[in-house]
Amino acid sequence: MFFGGGRLRVKKVINNNILCVVDDKGSEMIVTGKGLGFKRKTGERVDPALVEKTYHMEGKAEQRKLRELVEQIPMEHLKLTQELIEQIKGQISSPLNESLLITLADHISFAIKRKQEGIEFANPLEGAIMSYYPTEYHMGQHCLRVIREETQVDLNASEAAFIALHIVNAELNTSMSVMYDITQLIQGALEVVEYYYQRKFHRESLDFSRFIVHLRYFAQRLFQAAPSCTDEYDSEFQEMIRRGCAQHYKCAQHIAEYIRHAYQKEVSEAELIYLTIHLKRINLENK
Repeated sequence: MFFGGGRLRVKKVINNNILCVVDDKGSEMIVTGKGLGFKRKTGERVDPALVEKTYHMEGKAEQRKLRELVEQIPMEHLKLTQELIEQIKGQISSPLNESLLITLADHISFAIKRKQEGIEFANPLEGAIMSYYPTEYHMGQHCLRVIREETQVDLNASEAAFIALHIVNAELNTSMSVMYDITQLIQGALEVVEYYYQRKFHRESLDFSRFIVHLRYFAQRLFQAAPSCTDEYDSEFQEMIRRGCAQHYKCAQHIAEYIRHAYQKEVSEAELIYLTIHLKRINLENK
């Protein structure tokens, strides 16, 4: 909770217990407290000592989305989501985009509402998500257990996969639609790799996990048109990899061909070299 010693003024009364306020610097936040909004008017000062909980976003767009969200979902769902995110942060080392609070609270609230109405969705990518994002998937399962304890609503097990994608999305700073594309690209690339080498890889191995992590960031760069992180490879090194790892380089070319046909995107030579190195690494485990 932060106020920086400044004064708070009411920007909008959400209800008797929730206010949208701004501080002296113009930073907007949502504050809650019993009776905090009762008979309040826009522009009035608010005593920070009466505030029980604060929700703040750095970005202007996120501030607006948060304000709109608290008008649409039960405050208990936002509070529960913030608690879940704190637990997630304790298990995941990567920084999480602040918008996770908004997107995950919105998803959880809607999922609870759907469950109460007898409407449930299956996640067609659940198996892939479980395999490619195991840490986030386990956190999704943990969230379901906490939601069950706190709300007495037993969400469909598939929701763990949806929650996992929200977490990965916050790690990669991308959108949910792109996350689906990334997950499907990983799945397609692995099918190419396993067909090329004519064997299934050990999904629990460290090298396989490293390869999945590489594919995650590789796909992110591809869909967000971000610069390759491998451009430091000089032409002499690239030629050495092409000649010394010809079999694996050929597999990387097949992955690039799959991406070209499925997504109409070109894979750079530097990315091909990096893929080759990872393909060689995951094949060493069977040597």
